[in-house]
Amino acid sequence: MDGFTSRSVEVADGVHLRVDLSHEPSAPDRPTSAVVLLHGFPQTRHTWRHVAPRLAGEHFVVCPDLRGYGASSKPPATAPDVYSKRTMAADVLALADVLGVERFVVVGHDRGAHVAFRAALDHPGRVSHLACLDVLPTVETWDVLHGRGAAVAFHLYLMAQPPGLPEAVIRASADAFFGHFLDVWTKDPAAIGPRVREHYLRASREAVDSIVADYRALAGIDVEHDLASREAGHRLRVPVTVLQQDWGAQLGFDAAALWRPWAPDLEHLTTTAGHFMAEEAPGEVVEVIRALARR
Repeated sequence: MDGFTSRSVEVADGVHLRVDLSHEPSAPDRPTSAVVLLHGFPQTRHTWRHVAPRLAGEHFVVCPDLRGYGASSKPPATAPDVYSKRTMAADVLALADVLGVERFVVVGHDRGAHVAFRAALDHPGRVSHLACLDVLPTVETWDVLHGRGAAVAFHLYLMAQPPGLPEAVIRASADAFFGHFLDVWTKDPAAIGPRVREHYLRASREAVDSIVADYRALAGIDVEHDLASREAGHRLRVPVTVLQQDWGAQLGFDAAALWRPWAPDLEHLTTTAGHFMAEEAPGEVVEVIRALARR
């Protein structure tokens, strides 16, 4: 991104995140209020290219590739928790530690929103505000998928299968698979032009195993973690903004009502943009983040 610096940061033993920074943490006369932006599927940190620069005048903006995506490390899923959202959230906290950031706003889209949600639940002393773009919490995601309506999330079921078959199926037609989501989830095709599309396709085809492992965790260990948190009465103790498409109207659920038990201090908003709202409606996303940070 223009004006940003890029580096690789070790966040766990042998695991590095590639991150773009609006400026060096030690730079004088630059904002210290931090915003961490976490991308979704099938994308990389490049998804924030229209949002991050607009925030850089007010915040120290941090845009990593998640574990398993883009130019970050892709460790083999030798255990269920390697790609749990708890582990991926710990990566984000370790990144903040290296950068000298004590508290920060975290904004996540799609996969990144699940990571951001877990970061805010597990580390309320470090996360000051949370924004989740176009997801439901993990348990509720599975609960609302019923009958024919669940076809919109066929990829969740495919990648939930035991190791072997999903990876082989996706690898055999990776561009068609990942390109499908870039096409059908975008209301404005011009928002993801040919060069950006090829970047996402290349990054995804090089990360099939880790992407599947990330999704497999969503159907397994992430559900276990969220159920345990719900049973223990854990709630998001920070201001929360959720911005989503109006999937509830299409699939028959009240999205705000599903979010509210987790987030007592909730602002729930809908957008007319497509799923990739940071690229289709960056100005709207920027204003949502600015309003959240002021709460």
